[in-house]
Amino acid sequence: MGFEFFKKKEDVKKGPVREWVDAIVFAVIAATLIRWAFMEAFTIPTPSMENSLLVGDFLFVSKINYGPRTPKTPLQIPLTHAKIWGTDAPSYSDAIQLPQFRFPGFGSVERNDVVVFNYPPEFEHPVDLKTHYIKRCVAISGDTLEVRDSQVYINGEKGENPENMQFGYQIATDQAINERVFKKNGVWDVREVNGGYFVHARPEDAKKFESLDFVKEVVRFKEPESYINHRIFPDATMFPWNADFFGPLVIPAEGMTIKIDSLTLAKYGSTIRDYEGLENVSTADGKLVIDGKELNEYTFQQNYYFMMGDNRHNSEDSRFWGFVPEDHVVGEASFIWLSIDPNESFLGKIRWSRLFNGID
Repeated sequence: MGFEFFKKKEDVKKGPVREWVDAIVFAVIAATLIRWAFMEAFTIPTPSMENSLLVGDFLFVSKINYGPRTPKTPLQIPLTHAKIWGTDAPSYSDAIQLPQFRFPGFGSVERNDVVVFNYPPEFEHPVDLKTHYIKRCVAISGDTLEVRDSQVYINGEKGENPENMQFGYQIATDQAINERVFKKNGVWDVREVNGGYFVHARPEDAKKFESLDFVKEVVRFKEPESYINHRIFPDATMFPWNADFFGPLVIPAEGMTIKIDSLTLAKYGSTIRDYEGLENVSTADGKLVIDGKELNEYTFQQNYYFMMGDNRHNSEDSRFWGFVPEDHVVGEASFIWLSIDPNESFLGKIRWSRLFNGID
């Protein structure tokens, strides 16, 4: 009498459909994990970082440099952002919102890093699904920032200027300038105006136009110190600043305590109200009231940063909408993997010289 102690289970062969489904599921999970924890691809849609980054640059952003954030909005279609591809339909549900934490990274945000972050004043989406912006960090938490005659100063010292920083220039001429002439001289951001052209260019590139016979003069644009830009952060009625003459302003740091009065609330009231994770906050009448209790001082709960575009006269940045909270920081721009010129024909669209360039 024989006994069969073990019976080998026969392998069930997967059909082609099952194999495809398994492969797709695995690929989506792997891509989602890589995108969340290590690296994510972005494209440059606007000229605010020219000439450092050009419209049509495709770049990879490192999540591990500053540490990846845990998802705040878990109910989301994988590999989407706020909307389903090609539609205005939301790709997520905010029925569940989790506390957000950041894993340790290789370092923290430093001055002159090129940083991708969620656009702070976009309040219609959760933090992790706000629109992505890319700017250069010019001041970190605890710094005192000032802009004098377009030059950034940090803690009283002249800040480091990006190599490809641009400003606005008026090119006075009564003749049409061919687009090829602008590109030949390193100018991409051009607008025709009465009496010539308004361009955004590096100082050395703008100077090249002075030698052209048909150019009368090249004048750098500057907002006069006396000019009050009413769109400027934090409050033009109390701080009569503009994009070229701004500050001084202290960047909030975790653990920094401020006395509460009408002046400090004008500077920091919206930051406390909108980004510190508090509820029932009032900053009316020069008073800070949280959960019905009036406070005479306040201690910040996280670090903040001040971001500016390298294209200094064509950038919506912290000068206009304020600080970037640490929990809005996505990652550091690493390198360009593809660059496509939207204004060129099919054969000339790829900017070969920019491929795999690092970002400084």
